[in-house]
Amino acid sequence: MKNDFDVFDPIPDVDLPSFLIEKEDRTFDPMPRRRFLKMAGVAGGGLALAFAFGNGERPEPLAVSDGSGGFSPNAYIKIGNDGNVTIAAKNPEVGQGVKTFLPMIVAEELDVAWGSVTVEQSEIDGDRFGRQSAGGSQSTPRNWDPLRMAGATARAMLVAIAAKQWGVSKKQCNTSEGFVINSQDGSRLSYGELADAAAKLPLPDEKSIQLKERSEYKILGKWIPGVDNHAIVTGQPLFGYDQVLPGMVYAVYVKCPIFGAKVKSANLEKVKALPGVIDAFSLEGDGSAESLMPGVAILAESTYEAFQAEKQLVVEWGSSEFDQESWGGFSTEAAKLAKEPAAQSDEKGDFSGAQESASKTIEAFYTYPFLSHANMEPQNCTAWFKEGKMEVWAPTQNPQRIAALLSGLLKIEESSVVVNQLRIGGGFGRRLMNDFAAEACAIAHRIDKPVKLVWTREADMAHDLYRVGGFHQMTGTLDDSGKWTGLKDHFITFSQKDQRPAKPVKGGNASGASMQLPAIPNVSFGKTFLPLNTPTGWWRAPGSCSLAWVFQSFVHEMAVAAGRDHFDFLLEQLGEPRWLEEGNRRSLNTARAIDVIKLAAEKSDWSKPIPEGRGRGLSFYFSHLGYFAEVAELTVSETNHVTIDRVVVVGDVGMLLNKSGGENQVEGSVVDAISTLAGQEITVENGAVQQSNFHDYPLLRMASQPPIEIHWIETDNSPTGLGEPAFPPLTAAVTNAIFDATGKRIRTMPISKEGFTI
Repeated sequence: MKNDFDVFDPIPDVDLPSFLIEKEDRTFDPMPRRRFLKMAGVAGGGLALAFAFGNGERPEPLAVSDGSGGFSPNAYIKIGNDGNVTIAAKNPEVGQGVKTFLPMIVAEELDVAWGSVTVEQSEIDGDRFGRQSAGGSQSTPRNWDPLRMAGATARAMLVAIAAKQWGVSKKQCNTSEGFVINSQDGSRLSYGELADAAAKLPLPDEKSIQLKERSEYKILGKWIPGVDNHAIVTGQPLFGYDQVLPGMVYAVYVKCPIFGAKVKSANLEKVKALPGVIDAFSLEGDGSAESLMPGVAILAESTYEAFQAEKQLVVEWGSSEFDQESWGGFSTEAAKLAKEPAAQSDEKGDFSGAQESASKTIEAFYTYPFLSHANMEPQNCTAWFKEGKMEVWAPTQNPQRIAALLSGLLKIEESSVVVNQLRIGGGFGRRLMNDFAAEACAIAHRIDKPVKLVWTREADMAHDLYRVGGFHQMTGTLDDSGKWTGLKDHFITFSQKDQRPAKPVKGGNASGASMQLPAIPNVSFGKTFLPLNTPTGWWRAPGSCSLAWVFQSFVHEMAVAAGRDHFDFLLEQLGEPRWLEEGNRRSLNTARAIDVIKLAAEKSDWSKPIPEGRGRGLSFYFSHLGYFAEVAELTVSETNHVTIDRVVVVGDVGMLLNKSGGENQVEGSVVDAISTLAGQEITVENGAVQQSNFHDYPLLRMASQPPIEIHWIETDNSPTGLGEPAFPPLTAAVTNAIFDATGKRIRTMPISKEGFTI
């Protein structure tokens, strides 16, 4: 039976924008309302397959030729007469590997040699490509079936035209690495030889399309280097920061350190007289942190001169109603609220009864802070407003939302906005919000030259949309036999100030099912909201990134209190192997959870004694459709310096599409999580962020990176994304291991708050 405690949605609608998760997609229909379009001839000869995967109810017309030799420049698949294959990569590349593995899916079903494929970043075109976004680890599950069908459809048409030319049955024709082969006499025709004729065929009935069996895969599941690797290591201009246009000028945009304050006055004339400065002016903005806050723009002949001019800018800011907000105040209020009943509460079983009859009761208060995204490439955008059109070069995870944003902000038609996709130097959810693009375009709207806006690191830290902090008052009960009989969480989270009814801010939601402990019979989950003005946004594995630490740490606390082995105790709380909601792959499958936990224990030598002075910790979490268990082994010195000696990771994401990219994502998640738990926090005092750069928001150094062992359980389940699910379990694995080594329980993040260093 579906309820708030048993069915965990690893990608809750409230924690991701509607454009990433929509209700009609919840069952992951292999291809909702797909529409394939006609084959079109490529200019100069060849074949292009154009198709679209929209989810709207409206028609999806595409400007493609009628197959008589015209050119369809935005088709997914283009096959030239020379046999070369070009495949469009539709989604933003943020380092998660989609520019490589989405075309791999097409190439696999098309049955071409990967070495013959050229990958091109597509333009932004919702009619042709459907959703084009990077967030929620959704690129894989959303595109898996559609892109397989795309490649298989093209292959079927090439087989059909070859069979026609040979005068044989299609069943007599096989394909291999860009050739159709006549199985009767061994004759071969290349895809290039067949392209022109295939372009004239009607599309086959999709029910007739035969997809490959996994045993037939030649590309998927292999080690495939990223298509941009060479360009990256040789410094090619792929990123937003690299953009250069004729006559371009450079801009900075200065906002008040205190959220919400407007410009009263500024020494603009003095700034305009500085070397290299072209202009300086204030903008009123629309008051939205995700769009355009009030501020002062400075235009200069170089980024350096713009940065230097910013240092001379003096602004008198108006008052802000947010100038009393502070992390210290939140913490004090949360500690008080934790002792009171929750404002909202859901119950399963009878927790009060379990508490009354308990042999032992354990209580703990957990705290985690706000965090910055800290992208290595600071926010930037290039914009050019000419002849009534705005062209944008933006490193954004959410390119399709820019046109609507600019239409409302600058009163220009959405059709007059052109967005160019760029490779992104780190996203982690930050670039789902397009405030940096709004700033660049608002400035460009005022002049007749292209404008390149670049944020300083200090601006990036001061004006992020932060991972929200939170507080959990946990209570657990045990009976005489050490069985976990009751669990209560009073979750103190945040709601936007003055919002009625109160709703969690981005990333600040949870439910009883988020605990992922379905076998506990009596559970109480409550929420109380603190009013918040500090802007928040999506952060890597929203919600899960912090909840996993709290819940998996408390499982360990309960195991210790019960005198039980943590591994056995954790498995007991998952119960029998099953889907919690049959047929819903977003619900927790405890069988898959149990399998990754068991393999992690095996690979980490869990049952073997650990050397003196070391500790070992285990954690599991189901996030973004991925199942991950992780074990950390570490040493703690007499001065509480933690050396992580080993991390063992076991993941189940269905099929691993690209082993190279998959391991990169897991290693990156582990390093990012260690960096986060070691010493990162954003604290707000008097309405302003106190941290300003990496000296007080430290990143993990290479010398501190541990050996990481990665193991996979490959199942018949459809594959999912890997940008997020390996992140959540790591923190609890480390803090549980610290307890194992020292007897010290860490309940406050980062661990530097508890006196530990990494």
